[in-house]
Amino acid sequence: MPEPLFSRYRDAIRGLDLSAVTAPERIPEAFLLARAGRYSTHYIPFESVHAQARVVVAGITPGFAQWKNAMREAQRALAAGAHDADVLRAARLAGAFSGAIRPNFVALLDAIGVQHWLGIASCATLFDADAGLVQVSAVLRHPVFVDGKNYSGTPAPLRQPFLREQVLRWFAQEARQLPDALYIPMGASVSATLDWLVEEGVIGAGRVLHGLPHPSGANAERVAYFLGRKERAALSGKTDGARIDAARAGLLAQMDALLAGRRG
Repeated sequence: MPEPLFSRYRDAIRGLDLSAVTAPERIPEAFLLARAGRYSTHYIPFESVHAQARVVVAGITPGFAQWKNAMREAQRALAAGAHDADVLRAARLAGAFSGAIRPNFVALLDAIGVQHWLGIASCATLFDADAGLVQVSAVLRHPVFVDGKNYSGTPAPLRQPFLREQVLRWFAQEARQLPDALYIPMGASVSATLDWLVEEGVIGAGRVLHGLPHPSGANAERVAYFLGRKERAALSGKTDGARIDAARAGLLAQMDALLAGRRG
């Protein structure tokens, strides 16, 4: 069930003039959740949790563009008379892994066998018929800005008390609702944060899938090599083929163990 937080912001979202919000510092104070020195975090309607989700894709935090897209979608849904739960679901899905990043992401998940874990033919349907099986999230659920700019992951959340508290307050709450899900971190800071949540008992041991290349276009060579679409001899000097090989082997072994454990 959605938290009551949305009810506090519903009217502010309805009345928000998005055209006037041209930068993070222009976000109205009504949406400010917390501030500590250079850091601020602002409400985004991302409270929807798919109770049946069996895969959680975790990024670092929504950026300003994603905040605007979510608010725009929430306004559209509210204007259409949608119920709160439907507004929140639509806002959270708006723009999730859109564009060129989506086919890369699907191919990476299929390559390690996540579709078998889910019992579907391909992870491509996670963005359509099987959308309820995946939770697209962020370890810092509500957008964090540093000096009015998108937080990029530095310093790592675990090294900054304000950020660590945000992880525990919002993301850990989601994770406790999805005890049987697998977690796919998008980036090194996210990986470290998920490992910490495993140590804290929030996420089960062995349920974090480390080592998938980020599916962005900027990471095209690593993705291509992981998927076997590029030979090792053709890699540029910036790509460590041995490291990718080891990550792939580890992920395949981990998925085999998870599937075997479920069958057992």
